[in-house]
Amino acid sequence: MDPLLISVIVLALAFDFLNGIHDSSNVVATMISSRAISPRVALGMTALAEFFGPFIFGVAVANTIGHEVVAANTISTQVLLAALISAILWNLLTWYLGFPSSSSHALVGGLIGAVVMGAGWEAIHIKGLEKILIALFTSPLIGYLFGFLILRLIALLCWNATPRVNGLFKRGQLVTALALALSHGANDAQKTMGIITLALVTGNYLDVFSVPMWVIVICAGMIALGTTVGGWKLIRTLGGKFYKIRPLDGFASQLASAVVILSASMLGGPVSTTQVVSSAIMGVGAAERLNKVRWGVAGEIAMAWILTIPATALVAAGIYGLIMWIFPGA
Repeated sequence: MDPLLISVIVLALAFDFLNGIHDSSNVVATMISSRAISPRVALGMTALAEFFGPFIFGVAVANTIGHEVVAANTISTQVLLAALISAILWNLLTWYLGFPSSSSHALVGGLIGAVVMGAGWEAIHIKGLEKILIALFTSPLIGYLFGFLILRLIALLCWNATPRVNGLFKRGQLVTALALALSHGANDAQKTMGIITLALVTGNYLDVFSVPMWVIVICAGMIALGTTVGGWKLIRTLGGKFYKIRPLDGFASQLASAVVILSASMLGGPVSTTQVVSSAIMGVGAAERLNKVRWGVAGEIAMAWILTIPATALVAAGIYGLIMWIFPGA
């Protein structure tokens, strides 16, 4: 196998691993902060669920990322290499800073920047790009709305309940966290599957775009491994900086997030778990009272969201130029 292609596969799996670290906080933050379950048990349970997500719900998102956005016959392995390096650097930076930014945005931005630099805008399928951007930018709004409505509905149903109902919501988080983990595995692991399969098509190792079983297994395994490591800085951001999370808040935000992400996965829409979970937490808090949410923290996270795609696109374009300068005959 071509060394450049091996490099792309290795970097894609590294991105997948970092994605697991980066996004594990999204799944377990509210469950840990509301003391529903211990951190290690939560991360272990989440890792298992994320591994099985793609096998249960299919690979529609992988097809979107790898087949519907870029014309495989117009790009090179170097393009994918630059896109992955850019996304990984951004993930490492935001992980170090404790910013729950979007791994999905980072990958899409890196892919756009590298493809445009290497093959021009004609290599981008505009319809596929529109599908991705619509999914990425509308899902947080839907997550906020669902979080708001679910909390209001629960409050209406439990208006005369005793404090013992908190025990029900603590136990209920085991179910909602499992659903959220399955949906995350079914969405985020597939992005890496799409990139690796695209690299195999670009390198003429596959005649048509079809995700091989071995790609599904290693990508699902890598994101599960990353999840077991956990992103503790991000868990603190999502689990406590918005407001003090109660069992009811954790249950409602996890349920809202799982519904949005799983629906997107079934439709082939890649979404940002970070965005959806963060906005669902804010929607739940706002449903109780608007001043409960620390909107300053939300503003900082929103800024990271806005910057991610243009920043990673520019970095990927620069990295592609650097690769071609160092290895002009590659």
